[in-house]
Amino acid sequence: MVQVTMKELLEAGVHFGHQVRRWNPKMKEYIFGERNGIYIIDLQKTQRMFRDAIAFVTNAIAEDRGKTVLFVGTKRQAQDAVREEAERCGQFHVNQRWLGGLLTNFQTVQKSIKRLKDLEAMQTDGRYEKLTKKERIKLDRERESLNKNLSGIKSMNRLPDVVFIIDVRKEEIAVAEANRLGIPIVAVVDTNCSPEGIDYVIPGNDDALRAVRLFASRIADAILEGQQIATEGGVAAQTEADETAAGEAAPAVESAGAEQPVAPAETEAADTVEKLETSNGSEVGNAASPAPKPAKSNAAANEGAETVVAAN
Repeated sequence: MVQVTMKELLEAGVHFGHQVRRWNPKMKEYIFGERNGIYIIDLQKTQRMFRDAIAFVTNAIAEDRGKTVLFVGTKRQAQDAVREEAERCGQFHVNQRWLGGLLTNFQTVQKSIKRLKDLEAMQTDGRYEKLTKKERIKLDRERESLNKNLSGIKSMNRLPDVVFIIDVRKEEIAVAEANRLGIPIVAVVDTNCSPEGIDYVIPGNDDALRAVRLFASRIADAILEGQQIATEGGVAAQTEADETAAGEAAPAVESAGAEQPVAPAETEAADTVEKLETSNGSEVGNAASPAPKPAKSNAAANEGAETVVAAN
């Protein structure tokens, strides 16, 4: 499981909150104390709650590798970290401006995404060359605007399963939309924010670059670990299914063989093979070699027949 140490939290400055006069009383339980007019966040609670958030993300992805996480962080300090970490784990991100209705009016957003893809296709298939200079400039501006806001969700064809947010105060619209749709939220919550509506609160500094990078990187690591678990689980499930199918096929072969009369020696050899298949599948190849037994039994049967004829 992805871990986060107290040393990492301290070095990243996660414990530094906002000025005392800018606090939100709803964050009181996560505050350790005050120093030089700044609230200090209780890192023991941060570490525990961060681990809970990591475990939730890992398990969510492990249950279904197709689940997606949307990284949201539009403030300047979070833009690069959100984009880089989301791309590293193959997820989606919004790091410029949250478009109102991005979640609650997703069908309209998809139309904008389609428009962006059409404009990009026009550049590659030669249609741009047939336009006037004025028309090209107009379309370029439209494409740049759409790409700026939608590049991180261009391939997102359905609503995300989890939303990870840096600074819930700035991204309050994203929080409201996710809550309305019942999408779980994992978020970094500073001392000037409200933890209400957040499913997995991570009390911490949402302004320091190193702190933001630490939070985003650990969530990305949790996603990658969940994907690995899902892949390994899928292989194990497929192996188990193959073994089950092989076990079901064996009785069918046995029943088909029972329709034809066979010599006692051949029946005995078949029983031996079946027992070996049941006890150890790797010995089936060796068990298939008792071909001489049926030959000896047939010879013995012929000798018996000659004896009966001679007696008559």
